[in-house]
Amino acid sequence: MGDIRRRGAIALGITGLVAPLTLVLGSAPAQAATSCTTQKGPYQKQVEKFLGRPVDGKQSAADCKAIKAFQTKHGITPNIGYAGSVTWGVMDLMNKQKAVGNKPNAAGKCPTNKGRIACVNLTLQISWIQDGSRLVYGPVPVRTGRNGYETRTGLKKIYWRDIDHVSNIYNVPMPYSQFFDGGQAFHSVNLSMWNPPGSHGCVNMTPATAKKYWSLLKNGDDVFVYGRKPGT
Repeated sequence: MGDIRRRGAIALGITGLVAPLTLVLGSAPAQAATSCTTQKGPYQKQVEKFLGRPVDGKQSAADCKAIKAFQTKHGITPNIGYAGSVTWGVMDLMNKQKAVGNKPNAAGKCPTNKGRIACVNLTLQISWIQDGSRLVYGPVPVRTGRNGYETRTGLKKIYWRDIDHVSNIYNVPMPYSQFFDGGQAFHSVNLSMWNPPGSHGCVNMTPATAKKYWSLLKNGDDVFVYGRKPGT
């Protein structure tokens, strides 16, 4: 996060995005990351179905190629085409996010008596903006804090916005930053929203989503974060 003092803004100990860590699948075959495993994984059939492959529970060269491409796209390592728990976990989350449709607040967890508010469901890794009970934008997938750096839950307010923010801790760009809790912010990243294990507490968004949030929110607007990210 940027040098706050040079901007004359509030001096805060801010935590932000850090380069994603790699995950090691303990049960995955020990093969070089550039190879493609011939071994089937414990979630072979589920992964095959998700990718539109023949569901036979057997690892083929084409299966491995498709799984490996998915892993590479979303930063899942080792990307050797093994249908393990991390790969299936990402796919399962995608399915759950899709099932939400246009009713992200169906359970009424995000307050509808605050006017315009940005909601973050950590369990499903989605966010949206609503005004009362009216959906304004979203839901969209987001990438929140990893284990040990969880995005904090509760009702907050946007207190500082910086369109060209740069982390003064990790020296990484954080465009369209909107801070809402002790340094945790909405901001864009050039990463897959399903890239494990997650941020250092910020709510990562695609550039298009972060720009939209920037246009729809302002200082003083409410933010409500609830749930628990899988794996934290």
